[in-house]
Amino acid sequence: MKTFLIIQTAFIGDVVLATALVEKLRFHYPDANIDFMVRKGNEGLLAGHPHVREVLVWDKKGGKYRSLFRLLKQIRANKYDHVVNVQRFAATGILTALSAALETVGFDKNPFSSFFTKSVPHLISTVEKPLHEVDRNQALIEHLTDQYAAKPALYPSGRDFDKVASYKVAPYVCIAPASVWFTKQYPKDKWISLIDGIDPKLNVFLLGAPGDSTLAEEIRTGCASSARITNLCGKLSLLQSAALQKDALRNLVNDSAPMHFASAMNAPVTAIYCSTIPAFGYGPLSDNCAIVETLEPLSCKPCGLHGHASCPEGHFKCAYTIRDGQILGTIC
Repeated sequence: MKTFLIIQTAFIGDVVLATALVEKLRFHYPDANIDFMVRKGNEGLLAGHPHVREVLVWDKKGGKYRSLFRLLKQIRANKYDHVVNVQRFAATGILTALSAALETVGFDKNPFSSFFTKSVPHLISTVEKPLHEVDRNQALIEHLTDQYAAKPALYPSGRDFDKVASYKVAPYVCIAPASVWFTKQYPKDKWISLIDGIDPKLNVFLLGAPGDSTLAEEIRTGCASSARITNLCGKLSLLQSAALQKDALRNLVNDSAPMHFASAMNAPVTAIYCSTIPAFGYGPLSDNCAIVETLEPLSCKPCGLHGHASCPEGHFKCAYTIRDGQILGTIC
């Protein structure tokens, strides 16, 4: 029986996309034990995951290096056959190199890749040669499976679905209005205008973290009719949010983690791209998905891979020139 450890200690969306590796390995090695390492705070994504034996948690904020040393001891004791490191940073590179696994695999941009048994080129997605993150990650296990990437998948429990069942009594739309990056976030006044244009028969649920609640409340109260709008920011777990997205008529999201939640649930999704572009390799993967961007040719778009704290040009036209009708036309 083979044993695998997947390491992805980046942000929530990155972990969701890396679950595609779990799906692929499970298909090719149905009896394997697969463990997954994440940063503290993201372990809830994998709670009760049917294909993950154990979730290893790196506490980066509460004794970063002490936690790292503890994990190294645990990893070595587990005697993995394969350690697959999706990260390109030194700390996880050290863990991988010293894991004592029979095979260690990671990207060549990791500072410790020369100590891995297998190093894979980390290819950058471009407009000319687009490459989705799940395909880039698949290259790490291609020699163990095949060249075709699986889709990411999350597994909310029955309790998660029960938690949100009362919200599903009528047709609804989910909106995740916030983003860590200002230039990746559709503006508050644009969300308000958009929601006012949504069919009044549809309920609207605003999703996000506790820190997004103020923004969501300002959007809710700014709409012409707030009675059908429910601010759920901070009130649902990650998997409960995914469970609610699953049956939405449409999920309206920024280029951010909730887009990947929708992909992992194969839920209908419309991704709104402001300063970034899908060609960066992080687009939606749902069977029913749409991408909305400004129709105006802007020489300043894209202005960066991850966005900025403010528009470098001062006008934020990549967001403000998107028309409500472009997004409303995807809701059906």
